[in-house]
Amino acid sequence: MDSYENIIGDCENRMQSSLNNFNDNLKKIRTGRANPSMLDGIIVDYYGTETPLNQCCSITVEDSKTLSLSPWDKSLVQEIDRAIQKSDLGINPTVAGEVLRIIMPPLTEESRKDLTKRARNEAENARVAIRNIRRDSLASMKSLEKDGELTKDDISDSEKDIQEITNKYINLVDQSVAAKEKDLLTI
Repeated sequence: MDSYENIIGDCENRMQSSLNNFNDNLKKIRTGRANPSMLDGIIVDYYGTETPLNQCCSITVEDSKTLSLSPWDKSLVQEIDRAIQKSDLGINPTVAGEVLRIIMPPLTEESRKDLTKRARNEAENARVAIRNIRRDSLASMKSLEKDGELTKDDISDSEKDIQEITNKYINLVDQSVAAKEKDLLTI
């Protein structure tokens, strides 16, 4: 029965990984409020090495609409500015000497709806990934049955277990996207 537990454990780990990936993608959808995590995907050319932005500068929240970036190496100011402008976040930093400031532009009603639609698409992608993991796990269980390691009753139990895990992660995705939508639509 060790394989049974391995399949269930692997199923849960993979679904958790999908949920984490989904939540990371949601963080990149800006809400009009300053949040350092929205810059997580930005890569800076740090003397020929691609380096995440948060590893070459400190990022602080000045107020609800402003982020302040202080590069540890002051020669990187222009490179950081260029990397942020190339990102698909739709924000432009202001360079003030050795510090960059990002003032979050207010979201229009149309941009709020577009961002909500994007969040829903991300949620649907996460649900599909979770369902694919469920399908793979069930197929693994069926192969154990063919090999004679599991009985029909064991397969029935495993289907229930895998469905419970699937429902749990689908609900977590739904909760995350609902919170993001509320964030986006609140003025």
